[in-house]
Amino acid sequence: MPEYEKAMRPEDITRLFVERSNAGDAAGVAALYEENAVLAYPPGSVTVGREAIRGLWEKVLANRPRFEPEEPLPTLVSDGLALTSTPPKDGAGARAQVVRRQPDGSWLRVLDQPEFAPPAR
Repeated sequence: MPEYEKAMRPEDITRLFVERSNAGDAAGVAALYEENAVLAYPPGSVTVGREAIRGLWEKVLANRPRFEPEEPLPTLVSDGLALTSTPPKDGAGARAQVVRRQPDGSWLRVLDQPEFAPPAR
C-alpha cells in the first residue's frame, strides 16, 4: 500500500477524504478506515471492513463525483475516541463519524454515518 498522509487530528480525516475522493483514489479513501470499520452506505445498508469499503468507493468514484469541503462541527474527544460531524452542503441531513487514535498517534474512522436525513414529519 502506498504511504498516505496520516490524520494527526480527528478533523484531518474529512479533508483527506475530500482530497482522495476528488483524486479518484478509492484505496486512499479506504486507508482512512480501521480494518473492521463500519460504513452506513449505501443508504439502508452497511459496508463492513476496509477492503469492502475500498470496493464500494471504486464503484462510487468511477462516476467521478466532486466533493466539496464542509465546515466541521466541534469535535468531541474522550479517551482515544472522537466524534466528528459536518452539516452537509447537499442537504443530506447530518454526517457523523467515530474515529479512534491509533498507536502511532494518528486517527482512523471506526464508524461512519455519511448520510442521515430525519424522517419527514
